[in-house]
Amino acid sequence: MTRSFEPYMPPDMALARPIQNLGRPYHDVTAPGLGAGRAGLWRLATFLPAFATTLGLVAAFTNWFVMGGLTGFEMALISLIAITFFWISLSVSTVCVGLLRLFFTRKGATPATGPSMDVALLVPCYNEVPWDVFGNACAMLEALDAHTTDHRYTLFILSDTRDTATAEQELRAFATLRARLPESIRIHYRRRPENIDRKVGNLADWVERWGGGYAAMLVLDADSLMSGDAIVALTDELSCDPTAGLIQSFPQLYGAETVFARVQQFSSVIYGAVLAEGLATWSDQEGNYWGHNAIIRTAAFASCAGLPKLKTITGKGTLILSHDFVEAGLLRRAGWGVRFSPRIKGSYEEVPATLIDYVIRDQRWCQGNLQHLKLLTSNGFHAVTRFHLFHGAVSYLLSPAWFALLMVWALIGTGAEQNVIRYFVGVNPQVQWPEMTAVHSTALLVFMYGMLLAPKALGAAAIGGIGVRIAELGGPFRFATSFVSELVLSILYAPILMVQQTLAVLKTALGIRIDWSPQARSGGHYSLWVLMKFHVLETFAGVALAAGMVAGIVSLWLLPIAISLTFAVPLSALSGLRLTRFRATERALGTPEVYAAPAIILAARAHRAELRETLADLPDAAE
Repeated sequence: MTRSFEPYMPPDMALARPIQNLGRPYHDVTAPGLGAGRAGLWRLATFLPAFATTLGLVAAFTNWFVMGGLTGFEMALISLIAITFFWISLSVSTVCVGLLRLFFTRKGATPATGPSMDVALLVPCYNEVPWDVFGNACAMLEALDAHTTDHRYTLFILSDTRDTATAEQELRAFATLRARLPESIRIHYRRRPENIDRKVGNLADWVERWGGGYAAMLVLDADSLMSGDAIVALTDELSCDPTAGLIQSFPQLYGAETVFARVQQFSSVIYGAVLAEGLATWSDQEGNYWGHNAIIRTAAFASCAGLPKLKTITGKGTLILSHDFVEAGLLRRAGWGVRFSPRIKGSYEEVPATLIDYVIRDQRWCQGNLQHLKLLTSNGFHAVTRFHLFHGAVSYLLSPAWFALLMVWALIGTGAEQNVIRYFVGVNPQVQWPEMTAVHSTALLVFMYGMLLAPKALGAAAIGGIGVRIAELGGPFRFATSFVSELVLSILYAPILMVQQTLAVLKTALGIRIDWSPQARSGGHYSLWVLMKFHVLETFAGVALAAGMVAGIVSLWLLPIAISLTFAVPLSALSGLRLTRFRATERALGTPEVYAAPAIILAARAHRAELRETLADLPDAAE
């Protein structure tokens, strides 16, 4: 690591951080041991129904196809259907397990308190908007200062900013906070001379130089925001559980003002909460890490989670991009528990404002998650860790699989007498696509869409069980309107995202480098020409499907997909429509954060606005 004098940092408190060898198992002798697993029955209740439902669907398709004799193509198609449908079934069963867990443990135990801890709040940033980063930091520090606790907190802004003007604004924002906040509040700022190994290197530099002074570190993103209650509750959980090396909170989305952002924010509240509860239940001590809004035992992380470089064909090591999954796996490999605690409220993060902004971020995540396939055979990983790594990669590989099924259905999906292949070549193809009766088509349509929509419906039906009252969602009528609107918009955007994720997978497979630039958190403003260039493939595919339907050679089953893809450009433009501009829509798709924003969000907004005004009034650095 490149080091330099840091005038705004405390004295060095070094901590050794050995790089791990993925070819050999490793156990941390300081880990207290986890004992026997406690989630066996819950895992059985999650995975067994998913496998059983998938096998039932496979049996139905096999019985349907076998009428004309099974071909190799049809067997491959059945396998593809099984792979894609299993993950849908797993999502449904995870939600069901989450609902059961909420029902059986509705009355939570009184939070325990353990030994006091020195905790570092780490905020890595890279060319971010300074008043947003420091405004959130100020709100969290004031909330902690007003909270009665024996834990001690110190906040570090860890800058990797390359833009000189932005770096100067960061320094001014830091100086402003130091002048305004009481001396009892501890805040530090460090900017690295070189952006070595990106966020991984940024956090590693802090661990090696200052990690020895803090029992735990709460890792945040530049857009993270946590209430004082949430930070203290997360610290209490780590303090009371000596076996835990990492505890991940469930960040709720906030700050959404556009159509697309509100869809994600509403879905996170209604569907995400029960899904998170189910995930926490069956993952137990083998949980995952999302890279932010999580508390980590510093010594354990330093001892067990030093990331190596991945070997490439050229022999030159490459950085592990989606580092969080791997770091969680390394902690568990060494004997530390990794837990997910979704019931801690007051943990927040922002959301991409437009469809294009979401896709750009998703392309980066795709590149990192597919990299995990190289790590599945690493020595010592727990089986659930390997599943997390595999699941992360499959979540992107499913899009090409769905795209392939879509193409098959479009080409030969209208029965034995008419399809695209026969239409254009005038001869019988080798594949004898079986005749689909009205009964078959209706039953299959209802079943598939029912499984896809079941998690959302279950989440909506159990809204009270996740601690959200209908009144906090605008009342019954507004909640019903928001639920239907989210459902329709999600269906419309899903095919576009499928195509974009397929492109991201192809780019990664071809070795096309995807730039890891900072996220446009406030949303980009895109011209019609940019929208047309970005969505040209979807538009072309949608028009081709629609033309096939008009000609009677493409199944009408694909009409919702054809509509979505054909109108990808206007739908993308709609995604960035700012609902807060109009009084009639300012609370559309509203969540509790919209109807009655918590105090921490209101404080962060106020500090952001104040810092923005303050920094704008200061003279330029060059003056």
